[in-house]
Amino acid sequence: MLTLFELVIRSMRKNSKPYALYFFALSSSATLYFVFAALQNDTSLLAATFGDIQFASLFEGAGIFLLAIMAIFMINANSIFLRMRSREIGLYQLVGLTRREAGQLLVTEHVLLGIGALLIGMGAGTLGSRLFLLILMKLIGNESIIALTFSASAAIQTALAFAVLISLTVIQVLFKVYRTALLDLFKADRQGDRPKQPESALAPAMGLIGIGLITTGYVLSGSLPGRELVVQLTVVLALTILGTYLVFRVTFGWLLDRFRRSKNGQLGLTNSLSLAPIMHRMKGNASSLTLITVLSAMTLTMVAIAYSLYYSAESESRAMLPYDFIFENNEQDAKLFRAELDKAGYAYVHQPVEAVRLTSLSGKEGEDGGSLLLLSAEQIQADGTDIIMPEAGEAVWYKGQRRVLSKEAETAALPQTMVLGTSAVPLIIRVTQVVDRYTMNFSVKGRQLVVPETTLDAVREQTSASPEEEAIRLDTYRIADKSERAAASRLYAKYVKTDEYRPDFYTYFKESLHKFGLIIFAAGFLGLIFLIATGSILYFRQITEAEQERRSYTILRQLGFGEREIMSGIIRKQLFMFAVPLAIGLMHSIFAVKAASALTLSDITFPAAIAMAVYTLVYFVFAVLTVTHYRRMVKIAE
Repeated sequence: MLTLFELVIRSMRKNSKPYALYFFALSSSATLYFVFAALQNDTSLLAATFGDIQFASLFEGAGIFLLAIMAIFMINANSIFLRMRSREIGLYQLVGLTRREAGQLLVTEHVLLGIGALLIGMGAGTLGSRLFLLILMKLIGNESIIALTFSASAAIQTALAFAVLISLTVIQVLFKVYRTALLDLFKADRQGDRPKQPESALAPAMGLIGIGLITTGYVLSGSLPGRELVVQLTVVLALTILGTYLVFRVTFGWLLDRFRRSKNGQLGLTNSLSLAPIMHRMKGNASSLTLITVLSAMTLTMVAIAYSLYYSAESESRAMLPYDFIFENNEQDAKLFRAELDKAGYAYVHQPVEAVRLTSLSGKEGEDGGSLLLLSAEQIQADGTDIIMPEAGEAVWYKGQRRVLSKEAETAALPQTMVLGTSAVPLIIRVTQVVDRYTMNFSVKGRQLVVPETTLDAVREQTSASPEEEAIRLDTYRIADKSERAAASRLYAKYVKTDEYRPDFYTYFKESLHKFGLIIFAAGFLGLIFLIATGSILYFRQITEAEQERRSYTILRQLGFGEREIMSGIIRKQLFMFAVPLAIGLMHSIFAVKAASALTLSDITFPAAIAMAVYTLVYFVFAVLTVTHYRRMVKIAE
């Protein structure tokens, strides 16, 4: 008689094919979590790379997020495997194994799989840490050579985390073995998941409610962000998830049922192989497809936003800092800096700008305490800057702040009237437009209003005797050659006091690149794991259904139906199972990315589209694998 260990080895060999992708997903997750933990615990690396910016919490959060997704993946995948192996578990008990022994066998399998995936994952993480580090350094634009040593604390952290995940599957296995009757184990693979259809009048109403919930979530996402951002996000997420579930559970079920009725039950071969299995398992499919759709939408949104932020880092920095360097009321330092640029042979454009700052305004105060910076449109245009030229007595407000960060009402009616001066005949300026970028570096104090030179002269005349008026001279510099900005930035740093916040463009851009490079590093690899997890759940479910339908394919082949005829129905089914959740997930992510675009000053349409296209391409690899598995099964069905 075989020992328990021999039974375990034989069972693992028998189920090696379905477990292969599961094992790969576990190993990849262990690798990524180990790398995240190593980076999180290597404070010297973070200090050398990012300076004072603390990013350990980002890796910690990414690791927790990864564990949550892997818990969902493992529980769903294990549920599919246990159902697929229900008959096998029943046979173990029929041949004399007690429930305890059957449970020990399955638990030993899962523990061995988990330990194997953990060891391979940590080994791959250790060996591939330099590759991960090179990718990170490339993303943040750092050419330094930094070694990532083996971290014992990261290994312990990874082992503890995966011990918790494996414990969840062990509990699931024991619950299946001890709480399922022997007869139910043999009938599990023949039980359908088709839900009870609501009343004929209620079904379309519930289907419309599902569509309405999703539409409401989309509409609310368009109004984000607001003061109660967390509450709004929770409501949008809840509406979207519930609406998606109703669409899969009721809307599609009702539509398919109406289609079946229109055919009087005579579906034909193609529809019988595609629509009938979907309707038969609609209950189980609704839950899994909802999960996959929501996870796909989250993954697409996360990756698209991360890539968009990284892609637009330079344009975002330029929107905040239109000039490379700037001096305020300091002609002496400006001349010294100009002399150093000339000595170094750097080509540059120097443009002095005369402005007026009013330190107190009537009415509601703005984001900078109420100060107002009036700039001459003609002087700014002199160096080739593209700005809107206002008419006499009018102004254009270059607001600059991202809409999400703005404290002022975005929907204020234009034009707005401003009254300046304290004389009997005050000066009236009409703000006719608001532009979401700065025309002067954002570090210069005051809300930036661009006015004609004649209007600026009138303001000087009206407020010349006022203590609230301050004459400002701004010496602006733009470096012509991008390759010389780093060296020029080092020259400029000598003129910035330690207690003064006056960033130059190059420094600000590199800091943004560091932040967004790290974000896309974490988001990219998390997205890859999400993609493997969601694709694998669908793949496991479909190959399980394929095993249940094997007998049907054999009968069809014996009746004379060819491989091509059978595969046409199977391919149509796979298009529904893969393309529908992906399409709905894409729709969810499009609206989510649109809402998140309020975080940026740049157009993120192109980078978001690229991220979604790559995700879609990789996602359909799983569809091809599934169809290939079905084709192989149909070929051998005789």
